[in-house]
Amino acid sequence: MTFYKTMKGTFANEYKTRSDEYKTRLSLWSSQPSVSRIDKPTNIARARELGYKAKQGVVVVRVRVLGGKKKRQQAGGGRKPSKSGRFFSRQKSPQSIAEERAATKFSNCEVMNSYFVGEAGTEKYFEVIMLDRTSPVVLSDAQYSQVVRQKGRASRGLTYQGRKHRGIRNKGFGTARFRPSKRANNRG
Repeated sequence: MTFYKTMKGTFANEYKTRSDEYKTRLSLWSSQPSVSRIDKPTNIARARELGYKAKQGVVVVRVRVLGGKKKRQQAGGGRKPSKSGRFFSRQKSPQSIAEERAATKFSNCEVMNSYFVGEAGTEKYFEVIMLDRTSPVVLSDAQYSQVVRQKGRASRGLTYQGRKHRGIRNKGFGTARFRPSKRANNRG
């Protein structure tokens, strides 16, 4: 078994068993701001799988997002309250929302990818790998320079999670109307 496979296994085991170290980590994160920059990834094996390299201009951000369904205000105007509904499922995944929040906070960076690191109650934690657009080290890297050229990746749904909620991650039967977008196909 390789070193990274062992690392992935221990991280997954911590999450499944809810070890003491995992609980202390989550309690520490809950006191931090909802979008905060960190020195290095918590799950280094997963981060490397998604393209993380310990280079100048590569930033890792931890984001806290509320999970579950979205609660909306009840409609007024004399309608029957039971027909308005209270909880609605989101169109985007919490991971995609985390990517967008990170991109908004760090506007000089571009989102490369993200991964799940933990959850406590209704809160979910994701780490987002971001690239500085102006860093010469990032621009000289062939893999990173392609990502940096796509401005606003997270908000346009070009990341892996974004493509997933747009419905274009997989090609095949039943995906014809997803290209170029659901909205474009709905126009008529």
